[in-house]
Amino acid sequence: MITRMVSKNPRTTRGDLVNDLQRAGTKVTKATISNTLRRQGLKSCSARRVPLLKPVHVQSRLKFAREHLDDPEEDWENVIWSDETKIELFGKNSTRRVWRRKNAELHPKNTIPTVKHGGGNIVLWGCFSAKGPGRLIRVKERMNGAMYREILSDNLLPSARALKMKRGWVFQHDNDPKHTARATKKWLRKKHFKVLEWPSQSPDLNPIENLWRELKVRVAQRQPQNITALEEICMEEWAKIPATCYGMIMTPRLSKCHFALLWREGMQVNYHDNGDTESGAGSGHCIGDDRDDFVYTNGSGGL
Repeated sequence: MITRMVSKNPRTTRGDLVNDLQRAGTKVTKATISNTLRRQGLKSCSARRVPLLKPVHVQSRLKFAREHLDDPEEDWENVIWSDETKIELFGKNSTRRVWRRKNAELHPKNTIPTVKHGGGNIVLWGCFSAKGPGRLIRVKERMNGAMYREILSDNLLPSARALKMKRGWVFQHDNDPKHTARATKKWLRKKHFKVLEWPSQSPDLNPIENLWRELKVRVAQRQPQNITALEEICMEEWAKIPATCYGMIMTPRLSKCHFALLWREGMQVNYHDNGDTESGAGSGHCIGDDRDDFVYTNGSGGL
């Protein structure tokens, strides 16, 4: 009964379940509920924030899935994936759990330094393929279309050459207005770059999102204390991510099964297949998620 109630409404809290069961004549504790759900493979997880999908976005995603359902893995290995991300100096990825004694919470070893207003951040543009990392650069000014084209001019082709991409390689970027501006499209055509048509509101389909997650966790473990150090550490950790990670990032997301599910549902892709995996430099794992617990899920991933 408990499992059925949670499956019907994943946002149900243990307190809600205790009250509902009590009204039904069954008295249980929160601990009993937790143990019962764990035995059924359910755990409490934070609800993911995802872009709102309107019907037009769902149709666009389904079209993308239909068009690429039968693409061989080799085709995806010939794609350069790109995106921008913001990394904060003292962001949420700096969260740490510590083993400490009672009343020792303020000992320097048990604390994380913070500053007012977050301490600043940097914006990065990067790219990668299944073969490894492309270039990673810091965007020091507010990006517009002209700056974006300059970034591509300076970094895209050198990345393709360094990665030894095959003839006819494809470039992926999302539908940010800077990316889809008429001048940008004209520049890409002039350079004879093939561009992957991308569905709107679909950051969850881009494998680079996992790479950003990995980078941010690694950088947080280094605990940079200023913006200069943050930038340096980002570049160092980007270069240190093992080559084996790139295939692991790519394969599950772009498999035939994945696209078949997307075709059927048109909904969000779960990027983190196993929420129990810890991530970090030298851990032997590539992608992990250790977020706080809120919503009950069976952790099986999928759409």
